Amino acid sequence: MTSTQTLDDADRRAIARWAAACAERVLPLFDADPEAAHAIHDALARTRAFSAGESSAAVEIGKRMIAVKAAGAATTSAGAAAARSVAQASGVAHMGAHALGAAAYAVRAVSLAHPGDDGTVADEIDWQVAECTESERAILRMLPPVGAESGGPLGPGLMTRGILGDTIREIQERVGSAST
Repeated sequence: MTSTQTLDDADRRAIARWAAACAERVLPLFDADPEAAHAIHDALARTRAFSAGESSAAVEIGKRMIAVKAAGAATTSAGAAAARSVAQASGVAHMGAHALGAAAYAVRAVSLAHPGDDGTVADEIDWQVAECTESERAILRMLPPVGAESGGPLGPGLMTRGILGDTIREIQERVGSAST
């Protein structure tokens, strides 16, 4: 049985646009060696290509771990979170719920770059929600609440706790998730 976090191909392509926008916004926080920087920028470009129908899910699934590995080369914790945001965005080709991971890691990157500045974090979430189109909101509403399933990106694990979980819960609440 397919997970409710997967979404169909058309919905994954549509929500990949928003995930890429969230990740791209924090990309300037990523600083690493040229090879890792190229890998992160390439992953973001591939996410946009997938969203535009210029790449297949199979191709992107095969390459989704490249950005995860490149995140390890970040010179700061904020940069690593920004790279993980890109990695989550590139994972949308595999599973739509990764879009919420891209948003959450972007917020984490901002929080690490501006410690103690709750206003900057709130502004980032406000921007993300405003950036999300009505059709993208409808797609996000199809996803289960964070922590409600036993597996997948929204299952138990890193994305259910701390700022990642808090961000996803807030986004799900603000987009009007029918499941929450």
